[in-house]
Amino acid sequence: MPETVADLSESELLARFVPRLSAGRQTLHGPGDDAAVVAVPSGSIVVTSDVLVEDRHFRRDWSTGVDVGWRAAAQNLADVAAMGARPTSIVVALVMPRDLAVAWVVELAEGLAAACAPHDVGIVGGDLSSGREISVAVAAFGELDGAAPVLRSGARPGDRVALAGTLGRSAAGLTALTAGGEVVVEGAEVAVATYRRPEPPLLAGPEAARAGATAMLDVSDGLLRDAGRIASASGVAIDLDPRLLAPDVEALAELAEELGADAASWVLTGGEDHGLLATFPAGHPLPPSFRRIGVVGAGCGVTVDGVAPDLVGWDHFGG
Repeated sequence: MPETVADLSESELLARFVPRLSAGRQTLHGPGDDAAVVAVPSGSIVVTSDVLVEDRHFRRDWSTGVDVGWRAAAQNLADVAAMGARPTSIVVALVMPRDLAVAWVVELAEGLAAACAPHDVGIVGGDLSSGREISVAVAAFGELDGAAPVLRSGARPGDRVALAGTLGRSAAGLTALTAGGEVVVEGAEVAVATYRRPEPPLLAGPEAARAGATAMLDVSDGLLRDAGRIASASGVAIDLDPRLLAPDVEALAELAEELGADAASWVLTGGEDHGLLATFPAGHPLPPSFRRIGVVGAGCGVTVDGVAPDLVGWDHFGG
């Protein structure tokens, strides 16, 4: 029988995985006290939080503990980057059933560290509790390094809409996993890997801020829905250019055909690639990480080549 969390005390369990967590450069005091202490040289911080719930956001038969830890960290770090900030630290609260294998918890810690360490992000504390299902809640912190935050509300008519990162891959990976069986089409492995371990372009957030981005967010719930959030917050209209999105659709077309799905739907409504969607003033070069995919105009809402789409995107309660 594998060792479970019920076989260990809380202190013993902490001793198994805390040493595997990464310590960031700005961490002054990490795990071990009632709270951590993190340096904030610029005097302001960006804070966000997100949660992964078993059988709602992940399944253990689809994802390892490493995958879940990576994904829990990545989605929060992307939100920090979307404000134009540099991620510095995270805290993690873990709820788990008593029969969960200790090895899975250790894998979770390894996944968190694997996503955080390359960006010098410290994992500085958190909490443990028992419950009927696994929940991984992460709060992430970032620093603006003296710059102003990039909000959703700053887009102006005439701005260009641009994206850093990928579109549709995570949704394609989820569809492939849901279908079960062996998917042999080229691109399936990359899609599934993106679903399990997304790679948000974290450096592109501060890069966009330095280049004068007027608005920005993390594409977590689909391009259409998240573009709509910028449009609503800014009081503008956003028109996406299908010609500029064609390479994303074409890259997934063969996989979509095998799975009986629509590649364009993945690109327009699929979330959790965690790319960064931003708007930039016309007449200035885009940062190297970004590519143009549309334009901001007067009005409200989101269109694709001037037409309001029937598709929307992910909603946590509406489906």
